[in-house]
Amino acid sequence: MFDPVIAPSGTLLGLLQRGRGDGTLHALTAPRAEALAALNHCVLNDPRHDWQVENRSLYYARLLLDLHGELDAIEAHLFDPEDALDTDESRTGLALAVLGHLASYGRRDALALLRGYAATGANWAWALDELALRDDDAGLRALAAPVLARFATDAEGEAELAAAVRDAFEPRPWRLWAEDRRPSIAGRVRAAHEAGCFDRWQRQMRPSGPRPGWSVRAVFDWAQQGVERGAALHVPAARCLAAVAGPGDRPEILGAARRGSDGARCTALRYLADGNDPDTLGLIEAAVSDGTAAVVEAAVDAFERMRSVAAVDRARAWAGRPDPLGAAAGRVLACRGGAGDRDLVLAALREAVRGEGPDAPTLWTLVDGAGRLGIACAAPVLRHIYRETASSHLRGRAARALAATDPSFAAGFAVECLWDCEESTREVAARHAETADQRVVEQLRRLAADPAEEDEVQTAVRSRFEPDLPTG
Repeated sequence: MFDPVIAPSGTLLGLLQRGRGDGTLHALTAPRAEALAALNHCVLNDPRHDWQVENRSLYYARLLLDLHGELDAIEAHLFDPEDALDTDESRTGLALAVLGHLASYGRRDALALLRGYAATGANWAWALDELALRDDDAGLRALAAPVLARFATDAEGEAELAAAVRDAFEPRPWRLWAEDRRPSIAGRVRAAHEAGCFDRWQRQMRPSGPRPGWSVRAVFDWAQQGVERGAALHVPAARCLAAVAGPGDRPEILGAARRGSDGARCTALRYLADGNDPDTLGLIEAAVSDGTAAVVEAAVDAFERMRSVAAVDRARAWAGRPDPLGAAAGRVLACRGGAGDRDLVLAALREAVRGEGPDAPTLWTLVDGAGRLGIACAAPVLRHIYRETASSHLRGRAARALAATDPSFAAGFAVECLWDCEESTREVAARHAETADQRVVEQLRRLAADPAEEDEVQTAVRSRFEPDLPTG
């Protein structure tokens, strides 16, 4: 999947792509045709950089309901001939998830589309999972024959069916089909379930990797074999090393950390950092200076895991370095520094935004640190990140940091956060948004009554209502 093209944050499309609350508020006041066109663009062209962790489906479904939107565009997208050519989940997953929420809100047309796509679409398993949560038993039973018809009755087809049953995210349809009155349906599903369980048992009985009695050298060799296969194994290898290494093995481990192969060096650095070995910080600095890209990354990760006072002191000395170790030092201080480190964390935050933009991965930790340390001077940078980042998770972190640093947050960004796509951001807004704004009170009531809303958000909402304030 290619990285999505995100429109400027000041446009309606850009707001909706980011999942910002202002996107909903602007869409509700824009011409309906324009709002629906922008909304459909988002649903059909997933704007998330990481679709597995960022939320958009409930956000888009709620807006579709508010705009009384039709589902013609989603239907055309799902049943386009391209569906047979591009079977990647990312092409249709968001649209299917939106339909699932709409079905929960009582949209029968959404339920019908999910049923039709589960019977004929390439991403049928996702549609089936959505239906497993929303459809009745009769609707699910009607899908047994078309779904099973996807799998040939030869050995290869039955193996594919067993894998589908074993890996199903929602088991309810398969359980229903295993009890189907038609022997041809129930028999195949039961056999597939048994085969899947047997396959899982076989895999558990054939573990790969370290064995009891391995030596330090064997662990290093295993880690290097992973590097040669393109698999980073130094993290599990370091855990193995902790089990097999004794005091007499320290010289060998130190030697590997200085000049070993990439696999051995990464493993040794991780092991030494986890054990707070006194030589670790010097070895990490040397690895960043002369190591390969993989070794530098492992050294930086190992440093950031360290919790010792010495590591925090060294971070103060390394902060400001124009290399990965300097950036890591800023993150260490953001996580574990004290009030005296505010200037260093603020400098790291500003430098990251200037050098890498509002979506830099390092900002996640630095933004949290700005909030944790209460760096009031960071508020302008945090507001910029909030507005511009394409990551709804990073925006939520910026909102939490602003709640701790910016006195204007309650009457400003907190209001729009009540409509944000991320439940954690809505929770922050529910605790902080200024209720003098009538829109805030109305949205709090809506969230309190919405069965699709997360429990944490509704708990935060209830905490804001006075005893005499009606919630219905």
